[in-house]
Amino acid sequence: MRRKIKLKKPRMPKIPLISRVEKRLKNDIPGTLTYTGTKEQKDIHVEIIEYSPTSHKSSKSNSVDEAMQKPRINGVTWINANGLSHIDQIEKLGKNFRLHPLILEDIVDTNQRPKIDEYPDYLFVVFKMLYFDKEGNFVNEHISLVLGKDYVITFQEADGDVFDSLRQRIESSKGRIRKAGADYLMFAIMDAVVDHYFILTESMGERVETLEDQLFLNKAENGITQEIQELKKEALGIRKAVYPFREVVSQIEKLDNELIDKRTTKYLRDLYDQIVQVSESIEIYREMTRGLMDMYMTTISNRMNEVMKVLTIVSSIFIPLTFIAGIYGMNFDNIPELHYENGYYYLWGVMIVVFLGLLYYFKSKKWL
Repeated sequence: MRRKIKLKKPRMPKIPLISRVEKRLKNDIPGTLTYTGTKEQKDIHVEIIEYSPTSHKSSKSNSVDEAMQKPRINGVTWINANGLSHIDQIEKLGKNFRLHPLILEDIVDTNQRPKIDEYPDYLFVVFKMLYFDKEGNFVNEHISLVLGKDYVITFQEADGDVFDSLRQRIESSKGRIRKAGADYLMFAIMDAVVDHYFILTESMGERVETLEDQLFLNKAENGITQEIQELKKEALGIRKAVYPFREVVSQIEKLDNELIDKRTTKYLRDLYDQIVQVSESIEIYREMTRGLMDMYMTTISNRMNEVMKVLTIVSSIFIPLTFIAGIYGMNFDNIPELHYENGYYYLWGVMIVVFLGLLYYFKSKKWL
């Protein structure tokens, strides 16, 4: 079972569309590196993890120079570079591993759709990493992965990711991560990303159910329409990341490539099933989110109907009373009832009888 998470209301980041379009237009020459994201950081942070069944070593650097050295452990090397805004460092690292210029262009293009490209010596995969940061903000980060024979290189926009548990597994040699090759490391990275897809969908489901309860019990707070709109945007963002990634995993599973061991294919098949489950869940919650606005408008309409019902009943009661008061309020001398000694009390009696009679009639019709 997936672990239960605490309900939180994430804050969607506001990304200026014009700046992204301008950056995209500048990148008009194929192979030209132009970072199209908004996450600028001062230095590039490179993490190098080398491991084998019997050894493990990790280091960090603010330059790609150390990552370009040959690994000192006869095993698997994981190079994780954070900071896509440092174009020169990304290009330097790419040239060292003989990455195609078009791959480097896709690495720094955060608008690139999830995909997989197959090259003679490596595989290139693009997908989106979605998670909540410590402040509860919804993070949608572009991540690229290069799989080689004995190495994996991941490129992230900025610091912060969902791989802490994976790092702990490598360090403590839990599971089969240290005994497997680089292809299993690629699977483990993608599996960590998909696990957080589940967390996002579970959070969305709880928020949808909470909003439904508030609307059903007429306890909707101010600003609920804005929260529904943010929920719709978040669902769309998750869907745009999950659906293409599902096809990417399906393609990797079907690849006949020496870089992927057949034993890893079984894990990739299970990963594909998980992504299908996420995509089905997000589609359900999208439909439920669409219904929330209709439900809200129906609730508002019902409230208005109740108000109009009360006003109509009050008006219906006072119309005959107003008629009676109007008749005997006219300035004519020849009104016989005006000269009755107890005419005032008779009139009150008639008005009370009319009032009670109308109340009884409305009650019998179940209008009250």
